[in-house]
Amino acid sequence: MIVPRRSRWLAAVSLAVLSLSSTAATGETLAEAIALAYASNPTLQAQRAQLRAIDENWYQARAGYRPTLSASGRANWSETTAPGTSPLADVEGNSGSAVLSLSQPIYTGGRVASAVSAAEADSLSGREALRRVEAQILAQVIQAYVDVRRDMESLRIRQTNVAVLQRQLDESRARFEVGEITRTDVAQSEARLAAAVALLNSAQATLATSRAGYEAVVGQAPGDLAPEPPISSLLPGTIEQAWDLAESGSPIVRGAEYAEQASRARVSGARAEQMPTIALQGQLGYSGLVSPLHTDAYSRALSGGAVVTIPIFSGGQTLSRVRAASERNTVDRLGVESARRAVRQSITQSWSALQASRSNIEATDKQVRAARIAAEGVLQEQRVGLRTTIDVLNAEQELRAAELAQISARRDEYVAATGVLSQIGRLQVGYLVPEVPRYDPEANFRSLRVTWGWTPWEVPISGVDGVFTPKPAVIPDRPVPVAPTPTEDSPTASSSQ
Repeated sequence: MIVPRRSRWLAAVSLAVLSLSSTAATGETLAEAIALAYASNPTLQAQRAQLRAIDENWYQARAGYRPTLSASGRANWSETTAPGTSPLADVEGNSGSAVLSLSQPIYTGGRVASAVSAAEADSLSGREALRRVEAQILAQVIQAYVDVRRDMESLRIRQTNVAVLQRQLDESRARFEVGEITRTDVAQSEARLAAAVALLNSAQATLATSRAGYEAVVGQAPGDLAPEPPISSLLPGTIEQAWDLAESGSPIVRGAEYAEQASRARVSGARAEQMPTIALQGQLGYSGLVSPLHTDAYSRALSGGAVVTIPIFSGGQTLSRVRAASERNTVDRLGVESARRAVRQSITQSWSALQASRSNIEATDKQVRAARIAAEGVLQEQRVGLRTTIDVLNAEQELRAAELAQISARRDEYVAATGVLSQIGRLQVGYLVPEVPRYDPEANFRSLRVTWGWTPWEVPISGVDGVFTPKPAVIPDRPVPVAPTPTEDSPTASSSQ
C-alpha cells in the first residue's frame, strides 16, 4: 500500500525536475537543484524511511487493544515397563490434544493508552526531525550552489587578472627594449604574473572541490548555474520577529516539545503498572488418542471468563520505574528551554552575520567602483610618465581583491539569510520551490489507523483505557504560503544580480 504511493510521489517530483530541466537554455537554476536533491538525496530519503519506522511503533502500541488468538497442539507417546514382570505387563499409551485460546483486553489500567500516546508523540517528534534534516539538506544545496557560482566568478577574475598582467608584461618588455623603463620594471611584472598564475591554479582547484560538493548533495555535476533568486521576502523584518517565528516554527524547539510529551506519557505508563487489568479469555480444546485416530471420540473442553489482575506487591520496582520516568521527563522538560535558548542564539548569530554581510556588500560595491576608476587612472598616468610600473601592478591587484571581496560578500549574505530561514522553520521546499510536490509525512501514519488487525471495538476500549492518560498536544503548523516575488530593491535581490 505504501510503496506505490511513494513511487507515484517520486515520479511526480522527477517529472517536475525534467520539466524544469527543459528550460536549461538559460542555465541550471537553484530551483532545479533543490527539486533534484529533494527527490533523490539519500540522507533525506533515509530520514523519511526512519520516520515510517517510528510510525510503526504507534501501530504496535495500538495492538494492545486488540484480541490475540493462538493455537497449540500436542502429541504424546509413552511406554511403561516394570522390572521383574512379564512383557505382557508393559503398558503403552498415546494421546493428543489441540487448544485454541482467545484473549481480549478490556481495561489495562492505562498501560496501552500511555504507550499509544508516547508512540504518537514520538511520531510527531520524528516529523520535526525530518524537517530538520530537510532544512540541513536544503542549506547544503544552497551553499553548494552559491559556492560554485562564487568560485566560478573567482576563476573568471583570476583569468582576467592573468590576461591583464600578461599584457602588462608584454608592454613592459617592449618599453624595456626601447629604453623607457629598466629591467627592474620587467622583473616586477614577471613576478606579479607568476603569482597570478599560482592563484589561478588555486582557484581552479577550489572550483573543482566546490563542484564535487555540489554533486554529492544534489546528485549531479553542476552546469552553467544561473544567478540565485532573491529570498529576502521570506525573512522577518526584525530579529524580534525571527525569535517569535522560531517559537512556533523551529523544528528544534517543536521536536523538543514533542519529546517532552512522549516522556510525560511514559510517566503515566509507569504509574499504570499499579492499576488492575481486566481481560476476557476463552479456550476451546480437544483431546484423545492419536493412534488409532478417531476424532469423533475426542473429548471437547470449552471455557471462558473474565480475568481481573491486581498488582499487590512488586518489591518497590514499580515505584522505582515511576521515579525514573519522572526524572527523564524532567530532563526533556528542561531540554525544551535549552532548545529555545540554542535556537535564539543561532538566530542572533545568523542575523548578525546577515546584517554584517549586507553592510559588506555596500562597502565592496563602493570599493570596486573606486578601485576600477583608480586602476584606469593609474594606467593612463603611467603612459604619460606620471606613474611607475609597480603603481599599475598595485592598482590592478587592489581591483581584483575588491572584486573577489564583492562576490564573497554576496555569497556570505545569501548563506546567512539561509541560516535565518533554517532557524525559524522556513527553509522548506514549500517556501522555496512551491511548484514541487512535497512529501507528506502524515500519509503513512494515517494509513496505519485502519489496516490489518483493526477491530471496531478497540475504539470504545481505548476511550475507557485512556481516561487519565495525557494525550499529545499537536502544535499547529504555520501554513506554507507560495513564496512571494521579492522587490527589486531588496538587499538579497541586489546581491544576486
